[in-house]
Amino acid sequence: MADALKRRHCRDRSISLVLLVGVILASWAYLLVGAGMGMSILEMTHMVYMDMPMSDMPKASMAWTTGHAVMMFFMWWVMMVAMMLPGASPMILLFATVNRGRLNDAAGPHLPTVAFTTSYLLCWGAFSLAATGLHWAVNHAGLLTPGMFVNNQSISAGILLAAGLYQLTPVKQACLRHCRSPAQYLANHWRPGAWGALRLGMGHGAYCLGCCWLLMLLLFVGGVMNLLWIAGLALCVLLEKAIPAGHWWSRSLGVALMVAGGWLLLTG
Repeated sequence: MADALKRRHCRDRSISLVLLVGVILASWAYLLVGAGMGMSILEMTHMVYMDMPMSDMPKASMAWTTGHAVMMFFMWWVMMVAMMLPGASPMILLFATVNRGRLNDAAGPHLPTVAFTTSYLLCWGAFSLAATGLHWAVNHAGLLTPGMFVNNQSISAGILLAAGLYQLTPVKQACLRHCRSPAQYLANHWRPGAWGALRLGMGHGAYCLGCCWLLMLLLFVGGVMNLLWIAGLALCVLLEKAIPAGHWWSRSLGVALMVAGGWLLLTG
């Protein structure tokens, strides 16, 4: 009996891991081919690093159709999945393991795990909807370049300073503690069944967003479809959640962002 349960644990974890890796790879592949923008992410990244003073950058104000708005929403949503799912994967795998351990028979454990994972996607989708609205507003104001970054150095500096300061706040550190202690969170907030798993995931997904939302807005500084910026932010998010000294990394990152924002403000 114990051996059979152990095999089911291994099988469930393997299935979950394969599916998570598949979703992550598919998300990055979608971004690499351009996310429906009409050019590859490498071409858009090149636009960000054109040797041109920021004050001379052309504006990219354009009318958004409904179809374009939907495309931009999916671009943001898939980008959030690509950047955030690696950091959330340990929690999802732990949930799958704990969920199986609470079952006394071979009853299918997969629905609660799917519901738990879906809750993260819903949280990131809600943020993506808000980010799309902000993207439209910045574009409508004529503050966005063709490389999809803000063409005003003072605004960019303000975003850097705000993101850096937020890294040092008690709210950020509280959210990060929940992200870095998945076992404790599950033990304190466990709810049975698929509906319970969805509610459990929504709660943890909210902490996940609370931890990283201002870092995601840094895309407006480096370029919304800048491959290097996306990969760098994804790595920052993963490090502060995964490494032993992640809380110190988070604070150090905050100081670095404020220094960069201050420098940009002074040289603007």
